Amino acid sequence: MPPAPDDRRFTDDDMQSALRNRELPLEALRYDVTPTGLHYLLGHFDIPAVNQDSWSLEIGGLVARPGSFTLDDLRQMPSSSMAVTLECAGNGRSLLDPFPGGQPWRSGAVSTAVWNGVSLAHLLQAVEVSSEAVEIVFTGADRGVEDGVEQRFQRSLPTREAAQADVLIAYEMNGESLPPQHGSPARLIVPGWYGMASVKWLVEIDAVSTPFDGFQQWSYEIRQDENVSGERITRMLPRALMEPPGIPGDAGRRVRGADVALRGRAWSGTSGIVRVEVSMDDGETWFDAAVGQPVGPKAWSGWHGAVELPRPGDYVLRSRATDADGRTQPTEPRRNVWGYQNNVCERVPVVFAPE
Repeated sequence: MPPAPDDRRFTDDDMQSALRNRELPLEALRYDVTPTGLHYLLGHFDIPAVNQDSWSLEIGGLVARPGSFTLDDLRQMPSSSMAVTLECAGNGRSLLDPFPGGQPWRSGAVSTAVWNGVSLAHLLQAVEVSSEAVEIVFTGADRGVEDGVEQRFQRSLPTREAAQADVLIAYEMNGESLPPQHGSPARLIVPGWYGMASVKWLVEIDAVSTPFDGFQQWSYEIRQDENVSGERITRMLPRALMEPPGIPGDAGRRVRGADVALRGRAWSGTSGIVRVEVSMDDGETWFDAAVGQPVGPKAWSGWHGAVELPRPGDYVLRSRATDADGRTQPTEPRRNVWGYQNNVCERVPVVFAPE
């Protein structure tokens, strides 16, 4: 029997969001670069109808030469390609108890793609951004109602962050034109930052003299009280995930042998991964895994290790990452009102059941 409405874990809005969006299947961690059809997907509003032939990117505000750039204009400029790992700031939210509400991600709201496009810095130089500009505001074509106000999706970056050479206006993903769900015809890619910064369906860029405080800016904060502002979310915290071992089972992954090979991916938004550890006893003891070279300077690293299960039975495998800044994943979740940045090290129940 379905639970009574007051006892439901997910609201209708949560479920609608879950039906619209999707996670990376964790077995797809085997790919250095995530196939486009498996890349995680998050849209806050409807996918907008954008005509590529008539589309243009308008750049204005505090600039000396406001500009309008078509897709052909962008394609004729010097281009850059980069493998970038993107992760949703709410990844791991549904693992929190009680559930805070929102898109009910488990652990798969992360993927790596190769993005091709124009350096944002190149465009900002072309229009000559004023020294009075403190932020650059990015506006997408997608529209909806948030906090009772009809709006388009908008985010900003400090001018110094927007001017970094690796920030792209991307028009290709994995060697093909952007698909509609990933921001066609052009989107922002901000390496190292959580995915909300990489505005899709980009139509406007404006240089402004005061910090932007739209809904999609202040709603990405670490708050312990919904009514009290907190720290703004920027770069990804370290995280490791493992490819699911064995095969799916009723009580957990089923493995046949005592020696279980483990591998997966690890990443961080500020520095490289220097250590990955694995555990077979729910974090009581840890063993070092080997960390490979990253797929790219702004992308995840592969790792591999093994555990030896002493006897048939139930186990909980875990993995955790440490980056070059000395940040290590916690073994217990750190709660906040909206369930952001829950980078607690994963738990993977397995059953050792020899044939």
